Amino acid sequence: MGAAEVRILVQSSPLAGSQYYGSDTLWPAMAVGDPLTLHREPDNPHDPRAVRVEWRKAKLGYLPRAENAAVAAALDRGEVLEARISRLTRHRNPWRRVEVQVWVRL
Repeated sequence: MGAAEVRILVQSSPLAGSQYYGSDTLWPAMAVGDPLTLHREPDNPHDPRAVRVEWRKAKLGYLPRAENAAVAAALDRGEVLEARISRLTRHRNPWRRVEVQVWVRL
């Protein structure tokens, strides 16, 4: 990030559903700070505000349903958001393994 760039943190949250999408096999290659790609899934049968999270084009999971409204609305408006892995923790509970942060650049 250059000196003149300003970013605002929009969301910091655990990754939902990572245990279903192979994050365990991707884990050795993942690192804190790695960029993530966010994709809206308005036709998702479980959540009309679903935001899919990908790492190197591999689906990792979703932003949690209870916390995805602002990011979903921003993506629907065409805003460019930046997402990164902010924490990786080896833990039995999959909700505590991968934390993501989402930023908007001003």
